[in-house]
Amino acid sequence: MKKVNWGIVGLGNIADLFAKAFEFSIEGKLIGISSKSSNKLNKFRQKFKIEERYCFSNYEDLIICDDIDIVYIALPNSFHYKLIKKCIENNKKFLVEKPATISFKEIQDLKKNIESKNFFFAEALMYRYHPQILKVIELINTNQIGKIISMESYFGNDILTRFNFLGIKIKKKINKAHRLYNKDLGGGAILDLGCYVVSLSTLIASLISKFEKVEIINKKKEISDTGVDIDSYAELKFDNGFKSKIGASFTKDLGRKTKIIGNKGEIIIEDTWFAQTPYIILKNNNDKKIEINNKKNIYSHEIDFVSKCVLESKNQLDYPGLTMNDTVCNMKILDDWLR
Repeated sequence: MKKVNWGIVGLGNIADLFAKAFEFSIEGKLIGISSKSSNKLNKFRQKFKIEERYCFSNYEDLIICDDIDIVYIALPNSFHYKLIKKCIENNKKFLVEKPATISFKEIQDLKKNIESKNFFFAEALMYRYHPQILKVIELINTNQIGKIISMESYFGNDILTRFNFLGIKIKKKINKAHRLYNKDLGGGAILDLGCYVVSLSTLIASLISKFEKVEIINKKKEISDTGVDIDSYAELKFDNGFKSKIGASFTKDLGRKTKIIGNKGEIIIEDTWFAQTPYIILKNNNDKKIEINNKKNIYSHEIDFVSKCVLESKNQLDYPGLTMNDTVCNMKILDDWLR
């Protein structure tokens, strides 16, 4: 069976999680890696048994490698735009880690380049390919909770406090150089975590009817000394009548819960983004816990979904994967939330 050969650019924590998923993948195979850190390159090569000829210290060398079918861009947000342009210039398919860019202006520019060449584009939001979200879509489409009215969705962890040796909670000192707290690197809770809740909001809204405009209201943000948001909330009002309350935080344990409300019931997802214990609570006439059968690493679903589209020579992802228009819409909302 033919497999899609993958290469990874940038070898941080997310790349490590992604690489581990190939063990469970049916459609994909990891053959290449690239990093400017020789230490990371060597450790990754040994850990995942990568041939030395496919280990590159220069990102572009991996991109132009003929044996690699698709590149996974796992670098910090601020590097995405330039690396995507390199992929387009070299006619290399890619999956870029979320968010695809750090601004609406960047994604608009890329859209012109990609659409003019009918080029394959894919943004990585792994929850979109998990059986859990596919089940949610099925429940909505089969009218299990009636007409969809609104939703609430959150993603937040308190990563800025710690306990000292007396068990007293104290604030951590923010590392200005860290990508999460550096504005130049595309840091902040909205870009890092808010992209999840925004993308799910637009997905659920689209199940009602096509929408053209999204108004963002009731914005609340806490800004750190480094200039990035660390605790942010908003409400999205879609012109098809749907509403979504969203939140993303580095200072509060908001969890990963989503509640979708219809006129005949509710769908509750406890672990929306990682599905470590995948189940859905369906509340209608008879409350029901729906367990999702899942034995894969969550990223393996994404790898197989994208790989299948590559094998079928498609120029965009199948539903419910994000199209270029989906990513542009989501980036516009994120931009408005950031302002």
